[in-house]
Amino acid sequence: MRTLLALGAAALLSLGAAPTPAPLPARMADTGGGSQLITAEAAGTGSTTGTLTWWDRRGGRWVKAGSAPARFGAKGLAEGGRRKQGTKTTPTGLYRLPYAFGIEPAPKGTSYRYTRVTRRSWWCQDNDSRSYNRWVEGLPRDCRAARAEHMVTYRSQYAYGLVIGFNYDRPVRGRGAGIFLHVNGRGATAGCVSVPEEAMRAVLAWADPARRPHIAVGTRSGPTAITRY
Repeated sequence: MRTLLALGAAALLSLGAAPTPAPLPARMADTGGGSQLITAEAAGTGSTTGTLTWWDRRGGRWVKAGSAPARFGAKGLAEGGRRKQGTKTTPTGLYRLPYAFGIEPAPKGTSYRYTRVTRRSWWCQDNDSRSYNRWVEGLPRDCRAARAEHMVTYRSQYAYGLVIGFNYDRPVRGRGAGIFLHVNGRGATAGCVSVPEEAMRAVLAWADPARRPHIAVGTRSGPTAITRY
């Protein structure tokens, strides 16, 4: 009799259990229109760590393909449309991923356009340069070295990476430049999103440009909630 009562109680509890929440992409306002998506979610704007997850849309449903611990800017996250350059914050928002790059050869299976870093590779962050927020081979005269990244010097971080399309198509001076998804360094980033090397390799082997992957960066709740993008 006690066994039957226990089973009945368990059945009632199961009936009252909260439904399993929908996958994160299914709760978002926009996913970019493709069938692949990367989400980089932090607990709040003051967080320097969180989770990167990459998703596939299959049969009308979003399915997790992989995940890894992520790092964000040393000063946390900031709304992408109001972010200021040099604040060491990671911009929130939904962005396309223009191309991949790396000091090392592309991981096996990479189908994304992949640009190798050379000793002449720089990312210009000089607000006065015509090459602002662009990769350049050889530093242009109007881009000061002190306001550019010599990419080959970041051997660990830029072993593999993806350009995040923040402030990229129509750059706004002073908003920020050189925001990437790349390999972890020693700690928090200067504004990028970073993950362990094995995760970065897995993302590059997974990402298919024909499926139009985007990256969404945000927090669990509040004005910068990832579900708002």
